[in-house]
Amino acid sequence: MAGIYLHIPFCKQACNYCNFHFSTSLKQKESLLAALYREIELQQHWLNDAKVDTIYIGGGTPSLLSVDELRRLIDHLVDNFKLEQLREFTLEANPDDLSGKYLKQLKGTLVNRLSVGIQSFREEDLRYMNRAHTAQQSDYALKAAQDNGFSNLSIDLIYGTPGMTDAAWLENINKMASLAIPHFSAYALTVEEGTALHFAINKKAATPVDEAQSARQAKLLMQASTQLGYEQYEISNYSLPGCYAVHNTSYWQGVAYLGLGPSAHSYNGAEIRQWNIANNALYIRSINNGVVPFEMEELSSTQQLNEYLMTSLRTMWGCDLNWIDQRWGGEVRRRILRLSQPYREEQKLTLQEDKLVLTPTGKLFADGIAASLFSE
Repeated sequence: MAGIYLHIPFCKQACNYCNFHFSTSLKQKESLLAALYREIELQQHWLNDAKVDTIYIGGGTPSLLSVDELRRLIDHLVDNFKLEQLREFTLEANPDDLSGKYLKQLKGTLVNRLSVGIQSFREEDLRYMNRAHTAQQSDYALKAAQDNGFSNLSIDLIYGTPGMTDAAWLENINKMASLAIPHFSAYALTVEEGTALHFAINKKAATPVDEAQSARQAKLLMQASTQLGYEQYEISNYSLPGCYAVHNTSYWQGVAYLGLGPSAHSYNGAEIRQWNIANNALYIRSINNGVVPFEMEELSSTQQLNEYLMTSLRTMWGCDLNWIDQRWGGEVRRRILRLSQPYREEQKLTLQEDKLVLTPTGKLFADGIAASLFSE
C-alpha cells in the first residue's frame, strides 16, 4: 500500500506563524491546477503501481478550491492510480470555507475525512495568529460538517499562545471534546525564523512566546486528553480509540508516499526522498515542459536507522528493537539498549516487549532522546 499527498499552495491571508509554502494571490490558481493534473500523469508510475489506500490534500488552504475543481483533481487521480482499496481521503479546510452548500457537494466526492484548521476556539488567540476565521465560524463549520455526514473529523489546536491561560487552554480542549471530535492534533506555538510573527516579536510589536507556558500546557494536554478518553498515539496527535489518522500514521511507519504540487515531498519507503521546488511559477513552467522539478537525496543505512528512531519514538507503538536487530544487526540493537539505559532509569523511556516507548515525561524530551540514540 502507498499514500499520495497533494499540496495546494494558496491561502486567503497569511497566518503570522506559518512557514509552509503558500501564496495569498490566486492569480496562478488555474495554471497551477492544470500543472498539477499534468504532474499526476507524469508521476503515475512513481509508486511502482502500488495500490493507494490514503490520499491527503494539504496546503495552503485546499478548501479554497471549488468542489468542481476538486472533482477534476480526483478524476485525474482515479485515472492514473490504483484507488480500489482507498480507505482514507482527507481534505484540509479552514472553517470559513465550510458552508452547508460546500459540505453537501463535497459529500458526493471521494473525500471522507476533513482536517479543519481551528487552532483555537478563542477570538483573542485567532487575532494574535492573524487567522482568517472567527470562533463562531469554527463552531458552525464543525457542526455543519457532522450534519452533512462527515463524522471522521480532525482539528488542529495550538497552545502556548501569549495571553492563553492554563484555564483557557483546558476550555479549548473541553470544547473540542464536547463537539465529539474523534481526532485532533495539538502543537505548541513556534516562532519560525522569517515568519511575520518572528519579525513582529523582534520589533516588539507582538508578545513573545513563553517556553515555560508551552511546556506546562503540553503537560495539561496529556492529562486532560487521557481523562477525556483520547490516546496520544503520536507526540502531537490524539484520537479516540481506533480513530487514528491512517495517512499520517503511514508517514511514521515508513510507508511509501508520493507528493504532488510545489514543495511536496515523496518517499519510496526505503532510501529515496525527493521534494518539488517551492516556487509556483517555476513549478508551472517546468511541468508545462514535461519535467517534474525536484531535488532528491539517497539515505544511507545509518540515516535510515536514525530516521526510524526519530519517527518510531514519537508514537505509542515505540521503537521495535527486534526490527532494528533484523535490519541493522545485533550490535546496533545492543548499542541502543545501552544508550537508552539512563532514560529508563529516569523513567523517560520504558522497555515493553522489546520496544522502547516514551513515558509522558519522556515525550517532553522526545527529539533530544531520539538524537542521543543516533548512530554517526
